[in-house]
Amino acid sequence: MKITALVENKSNCELKPVHGLSLYIETPCHKLLFDLGPDNTLLENAAKRKIDLAQVDTVIISHGHSDHGGALAAFLKINHTAKIYIQRRAFEKHFSRSLGFVKVPIGLDQKLAEHPQVTLVDGEYRIDEELLLFTVSDTSKLHSTANDTLYDAHGQDSFAHEQDLMIFGEKNALIMGCGHCGVVNILERANAYRPQICVGGYHLMIPITKESVPKGILDGISAELKKYDMDFYTCHCTGEEAYSYLSAQLPRMRYLSCGESIEV
Repeated sequence: MKITALVENKSNCELKPVHGLSLYIETPCHKLLFDLGPDNTLLENAAKRKIDLAQVDTVIISHGHSDHGGALAAFLKINHTAKIYIQRRAFEKHFSRSLGFVKVPIGLDQKLAEHPQVTLVDGEYRIDEELLLFTVSDTSKLHSTANDTLYDAHGQDSFAHEQDLMIFGEKNALIMGCGHCGVVNILERANAYRPQICVGGYHLMIPITKESVPKGILDGISAELKKYDMDFYTCHCTGEEAYSYLSAQLPRMRYLSCGESIEV
């Protein structure tokens, strides 16, 4: 299995960075995209790496925020066969409110929910022997205060629209988008599937202000992650301050920036 960050906040190479996430993953059975980023950056960066997005057979969109699914319409114009899996509630309205400003829409294009390539999922969903989608209902441990600026049509966002991916292989991989439900809660839910690597963001930073969550939350997360015999690759919304703090305590944690790959 090879995992390449095609869209990510930070780049140390020729690829363009942007606030968002898209991971291109090649497995024995699939060429898949986990998230699509906010705009045409995915298409531009894929072209630079000579990755043919028309050959992608599966797309997972982790949740209903535009920095993870904003490029869906552009992707569907060049790929007419891939199956797109997304939680049904991801197409509801979602908002961000920072610095006391009015709520800003950050949702997906609701018209795309009816596209024939889109499969709307409710909760856990087994795609095949290699791929499993799951959701997290217990979000009680180590709540990230960075989530408090995010809303849905009913009030504070519950993140019932978020899903995570298990890839089963020689090493089982847990793939997350923003980890809004909490990396600790997600790991506890995924523990039954015995992941050996974990890739994704933890949403420990407010994107507009770059403010990180309090150190107490980071200490709690670090203590929980130490319980797992696992390699951690984080990125995107974890934030560089939180990453620096956590990685100093977790020697098996690395940052996955735009253009970098993991081979398992």
